[in-house]
This record gives sequence, structure tokens and C-alpha cells, in this order.
Amino acid sequence: MRKLPAYIRYALRQFRLSPVFTIAAIFTLALGIGGTTAIFTLIDAIMLRSLPVADPAELYRVGDGDICCVQGSPQDRWGIFSFRLYERLKEEAPEFADMAAFQSSFGARLSVRRQGAETLARPLRSEYVTGNYFSTLGVRAFAGRVFTPDDDRRGAPPVAVISHQIWQSFYGGDASIVGSTFVVEGHPFTVIGIAPPGFFGETLRGDPPDIWVPVQQEAMINGDGALVDQQAVAWLRVIGRLKPGASVAGLASRLTGVLRQWLRNNPGYPPNIMREVIRMLPRQVINIVPAGSGVAEMKEEYGRGLRILIAVCGLVLLIACANVANLLLARWAARRPQTAVRLAVGATPRELVLQALTESVLLAVSGGVAGLAVAVAAARLLLALAFRQTRFLPIDAAPSFTVLAFAFGLALLTGIIFGAAPAWFATRTNPLEALRGSGRGATGHSSIASRVLLVVQATLSVVLVAGATMLARSLNKLENQDFGYQVPGRVVIDLQSPPATYSPPQLAALYRQIEERLSRLPGVRGSGLALYNPLTDNWGEYILVAG
Repeated sequence: MRKLPAYIRYALRQFRLSPVFTIAAIFTLALGIGGTTAIFTLIDAIMLRSLPVADPAELYRVGDGDICCVQGSPQDRWGIFSFRLYERLKEEAPEFADMAAFQSSFGARLSVRRQGAETLARPLRSEYVTGNYFSTLGVRAFAGRVFTPDDDRRGAPPVAVISHQIWQSFYGGDASIVGSTFVVEGHPFTVIGIAPPGFFGETLRGDPPDIWVPVQQEAMINGDGALVDQQAVAWLRVIGRLKPGASVAGLASRLTGVLRQWLRNNPGYPPNIMREVIRMLPRQVINIVPAGSGVAEMKEEYGRGLRILIAVCGLVLLIACANVANLLLARWAARRPQTAVRLAVGATPRELVLQALTESVLLAVSGGVAGLAVAVAAARLLLALAFRQTRFLPIDAAPSFTVLAFAFGLALLTGIIFGAAPAWFATRTNPLEALRGSGRGATGHSSIASRVLLVVQATLSVVLVAGATMLARSLNKLENQDFGYQVPGRVVIDLQSPPATYSPPQLAALYRQIEERLSRLPGVRGSGLALYNPLTDNWGEYILVAG
């Protein structure tokens, strides 16, 4: 360690003497390390990071089914529940200090306008939650307060909590927002609080909730189509916080028993569906899974792709290592006389190895520093491409401490990998032969090593190019698949209407008027209305055929 400063000074001097080599090596390593670090940045944000809440390790999700939205029939592996079933399960889970329910997947966009403001209503992404939602997660308000169970009673004054991001972007951080009245779908609501910065809810996703509303207010907003009182319609996910010293062992089997008893006695299914429910009863289960990272929708959707990408980036990094190792071998061959002189005057093989490794590690660390800039830019580009239609994405491409540690460790490992071969060959130098200008043996060994590295580079490159070509062809086929629809010239418009303030006849008349006006526009050949867009991801039901 005493000679380390001397090794570093010598390495820097060698780099200054060979600027083209130094720049080429750092650039090559920056691409390899940067690409791998970029993917790890996304893995850290999507798959490894915990929710920004108090003690996330105490959180458990009740049910791990992957149904996203609304279900009006048995789910087998349950993940969403009706409000009445949630209340029943809560009674049978004393292991939890509290147990909250929240709307599954994406909530509707509610029409929201500040009362008295000279602005149009904004469509804000909403989420219905129980009154203990924020307290179960351990989240306090940035300003004002969060919900309490008293806010989630039928007939309670309508209140709402808005996200910090919306408060900043739409309302300019106006402190008077707290306590003011907003018109939500035609109904006056009091904004009682602002969520803390960085809190996006219990699910990492694009466009997280802008506004949280108590579950019991869903009946007022949705009117006759409300879900909160429907026993047979599941639409809420559930998270519980474990009591200190408690265990979830046995809880899953107990709640599964409660679920089956509930389905047998209280589901509210029609008689023909009820017979099928009883037949399928043994398949209905509730699992208890850790929820420190929240509901892992994005992890399940993108996890496999990210694992493939980091494997591909690992291959690219290996190619970069082989490339730099070849450059170092060429430099070592040119410096053989200098190495021979050092050996002749008393330098030990160990010192030569340490010097060679110092140079390679310095190169790798320099490439790692440059690679961090590449990683940030690449991560932002990937997020922009993957979420092109997303207004707000709560994923920060800036490297966290975990990512920085990964990049530093990767740089050190990379330096050792591509520096090992030159360091070993440096110890094989015969000083007498090198000084005489001979040394064919050592040079021959390095030539063999260079050829091996070239073969490795070529092989890995062919694998990557072939895989990328196949992927590009598959993507092109998917994008140009003919489903029988005449796509050119078609425009899709999403309509948001307030169902609680429009009667069914009024809604029907409104839709007819919109369709007629669209059809009369110049250049429009026709228009039509649909509940869902074709080939989009929408919820469905079991279909039971009579007989």
C-alpha cells in the first residue's frame, strides 16, 4: 500500500503519453459500464426499492392475484375484494395493527375544478381508499392532514387529499389549497391535505393518483353504478401492517376459510352462477405476501424484460473488456524493453502485476465515472421510450447510493477482468531476451491471447447482432400485424362524463349529440361510440353456458 501513490503516478504518466489509447479505452468502458448501470438503475427503481413509507417491511398484501380492475366472479387466486368482504376479512386478521383497502389498478379520471377559480375543470387521476389508508402505510401529510376513519363514513362531509406533484404542477404550490373547496364531478369537496413529496401511493406506475377520495364517497360520485355496496363485485386491494412481534403464519389459511364461507353464504351471485361458484370453491385461495415494495404491477410487467436487458448489457461489457484487454496487450508488447529494464534493476513480478492492475483499475474507474453520465442519459431515454404517453412517472433516473455502489463495484471488477491477462504476461518477460530484442516466446503468448480475445469478441458480437436482428423483426411484425381493422384515418377520443350529475337519458342525449356533431365535421366520413377501444386491455367476466 505504501507504493500505491507511486503506481498511480506512473499509470497517469503512461496515460498522458498515450492519449489516443486512453480516450479509446475510457470511451469503450463508458459504453459497457454505462449501459449495464442504466439497466440496473431501472431494476433498482422498479424491482428493489421499497415504498417511501414508514417501516415498509411490516406491510403485507392480502391476496396476490393479478386481476387489475373489477371482477364480478370467482378469481381462484384472489387479489381484489368487495368492500363488504374486505370488512369481513379485517375482522379475522388480528395479526394486523391495521388493514386498509384501496382501488385496484387505475382509478377513473375525475373532473376537478377549484371553486371560484376562473379555470376549466381538470381530469385528475383518482383513487378511492379507506379512511385508514394513510395511517396503515405510515404516511403523514405534507400540509394539512390525511384521512381518518371518520372521513370514510356514509354521509360524512366530502373531503380529498391531493398529491404533492399535482399541488406543485397544477396549483403552483399555493398554500391556500388546504381547506379550500373543489368541485369533483359536480360535488363540493374540501381538500384537507397534501401528500408528502415522493409519495405516489401503494403502486409504482405511470400517472399515479393525483387525488385520493374516501371509499364511501364513491357512491355519491358514481350514483347508481357505484361499486361500494355491491357484494359480488370485487374492486379493492388490501394491505395490512403487522403488529410488533406478530406473525402471518396461518393467516392465509384462516382468511381462505373466511373467503370460502363468504362465497357460500353472501356473494350475491345469480343462482346459475352460484352453482358454478360452489363447484369451484376448493380452488378459491387467499395468499399473504410481503408488500414493502407495494403492489408489484410494474415489477411483474417489466421484470422479465429488465433481466434480459441486463444480461445483454453484461455481454456488451464483456466485449468491451476483451477489447480493452487487447489494447493493453498491444501496449505491453510495445513496452517490453522498458519492463525488462525494470526487472533487470530489481523490480519483482509482484510489483509488475500490481502496476498493471493499477493501470487497468484506473482506466476502469475513469470509464465508470464517464459511464455514470451515460447511464443517466440512457435510463432517461429508456423511460421516455417506454412511457411515451405518461404525464408523470415517479421513477428518478438519477443514480441512488445503491446504483453508485453497483457502478463502482462493476468498474473495479471490470478493471481486474481486463487487466488480469496483461498483468500475467508482464511477469513472463525474460529481461535478457527482451533487452536483446528477442522474446519471441512471450510475444507469441501475447499473440495467442490476443487471438483468443478476438475470437471471444467476435463470438459475443455475432450472438448479440443475431439476437437484436430477431428482436427487431419480431417487433416489426407485431407493429404491422393485420388484425382486420382499417387503421389509417381513424382517431380515438376518450370522453369523460360525470355519471352522478347526468341522468341516463341525459347521457344518452349527450352522446348522440357528440356523435352527430363529429359526423358533420369536414373530412369526417363517420363516427361511432364504444365503451372500450378495440384491442385494449379491459376487464371481463366468466361466461357460463346453460346446460
